[in-house]
Amino acid sequence: MSHDAAISGAKPKAGAADATEPGGLSHRQILTIMGGLMIGMFLAALDQTIVSTAIRTIADDLQGYSLQAWVTTAYLITSTIVTPLYGKLSDMYGRKPFFMTAITLFIIGSLLCSTATSMYELAGYRALQGLGAGGLFSLALTIIGDIVPPRERAKYQGYFLAVFGTSSVLGPVLGGLFAGQDSILFITGWRWVFLVNVPIGLIALVVVFKVLDYNQIKGERRRLDWWGALALAIGVVPLLIAAEQGREWGWGDYKTVVCYIIGVVGIAAFISVEKAMGEAAIIPLRVFSNRIFSQGIVISVVIGAVMFGAISILPQYFQVIRGSSPTVAGLQLLPMVVGLMSASILSGQTISRTGRYKIFPMIGVVLITVVTFLMHYVSVATPLWLVMLMAFFLGFGLGNLMQPLTLAMQNVLPAKDMGISTSSATFFRQIGGTLGVAVFFSVLFSAMGPNIKDQIEKAAPSAEFRQGIAQAAASSDPSVAQFGQGLASGNAGASGGVLNDTSIIAKLPGAIAAPIKDGFADSMDLVFLSVSLMSIIALIAVFTWKEVPLRSGSGSQAAAQDLADAKALDAESAPVEVSPAESVVAAVPAADHGRHEAEAAGPGRHEVGRAPGADNVPPLGGTDHSGRHEA
Repeated sequence: MSHDAAISGAKPKAGAADATEPGGLSHRQILTIMGGLMIGMFLAALDQTIVSTAIRTIADDLQGYSLQAWVTTAYLITSTIVTPLYGKLSDMYGRKPFFMTAITLFIIGSLLCSTATSMYELAGYRALQGLGAGGLFSLALTIIGDIVPPRERAKYQGYFLAVFGTSSVLGPVLGGLFAGQDSILFITGWRWVFLVNVPIGLIALVVVFKVLDYNQIKGERRRLDWWGALALAIGVVPLLIAAEQGREWGWGDYKTVVCYIIGVVGIAAFISVEKAMGEAAIIPLRVFSNRIFSQGIVISVVIGAVMFGAISILPQYFQVIRGSSPTVAGLQLLPMVVGLMSASILSGQTISRTGRYKIFPMIGVVLITVVTFLMHYVSVATPLWLVMLMAFFLGFGLGNLMQPLTLAMQNVLPAKDMGISTSSATFFRQIGGTLGVAVFFSVLFSAMGPNIKDQIEKAAPSAEFRQGIAQAAASSDPSVAQFGQGLASGNAGASGGVLNDTSIIAKLPGAIAAPIKDGFADSMDLVFLSVSLMSIIALIAVFTWKEVPLRSGSGSQAAAQDLADAKALDAESAPVEVSPAESVVAAVPAADHGRHEAEAAGPGRHEVGRAPGADNVPPLGGTDHSGRHEA
């Protein structure tokens, strides 16, 4: 067997250099397809990191720092809702058209984001952008599942990690660079955060159109579950709105309660619709009967909340509390990226050699729980190197979870459900991330106002603070002067203005800025403590998770084999049509022959064609289908 055939798991045809069986691709073919996928993933990964470091500048420019969670939440809501749709539709109609659709929507959304004039507009355009992003990650992972066996995927994981790492390094730097410029080519600097996606997206579209071709075994085409998609949206969106707006409306306010009620009704309707749709459902309910898959869902939700929460909160710490510029804040996040890449490479290569994966999520979730607990002790005075070291181990923990988690969930369901299993892993991770960002920002801003007020009241009696107020009140900067005059009047609540524009902190005298930063730090400490407590749920789920041996074939090979087996079984069970005349003529000689042969054999002989104990022996070449995908 050739090297290429060994990788693909397919036998090469005579005189052929490459495997040509369904799902059996050569190393060169896999790399060609991955080239298109990597550009698409680069697009989505770059967008996540480039926005995270620029969002503070964007929010300040659009006069809505306290509304910035809407920009992230809107993106996550839409990308979450459409993820299972991409998985189901691509199972039925093929991956390529939907991957190209995702790229196109992402490009249009990016272009519109660059024109936003308010935080609400930006949130709406980010929602459109999310419709495309929902397919970029999940479909790329699904396609890899189609063409590469589980144990072999780690050999190709390095390419994806290189793309992810490059985008993670470039994203914060570019985000900070663009956000730090007043204008580039007569366009406001931060708007290039979104415009940069357009040329990259167009390149991705052309490359994917040319290279994304392989023999996918498509599932049965069924009616589309649009009612399920609608019910899912009705269930998820109000709950996310309640999580975001609860701090302003009040958690017991009638508007918040109405959102809860609509959300619960929507989720109940979604479950009912999915039950009625059966195999045509977006997410067939039968997959949840698999205990391993269901536990993976729980872990995905929690890890999504932890990951997106950390990615969103850490840049705020570096910029607001440490006073870093957006560019520097992006570079200060690099230890987390390095940790994530290192753990992913190490776990991937080890899984490829051993076929065992459970130990890595165990290591990852323990690290995340411990590190986030330690981070709730971080303050303004904490050495920067220590914070960056914690960020490294946080990334190392996430890296041990991401790849093995998706791999395990792909492995426990039948190959025909590759799109469902992969999109479900992404969907529930996004659900967790969306809820996590909304809840953690709500906790942050709910605590921030009172904490800043308390710190200012503690500092108020000092002579340095009173001198700082006088300097601020006499400042030539109108925003600083207004802030100082508010504090001079004895109104500690005037400090609440920093929630809408944190850039003012850098302009304030040090004696005034210090208690405000302390208030921010106290609020962020509460967020990290919440993250740590949430991680305990994942800790329990991972340690009770059952490990299933990884399949040796790729998703397409397994799907092709399942299809062939099903056809063979149908052929064997199909009745043979015989005319009445033929059956009468054939029956008499056969019966007579059998009687004479039995008489000649005497006692002790068995039925012709039967052996002793034949009922307990499977037929030669038979296959036990019942345990093929048993968890």
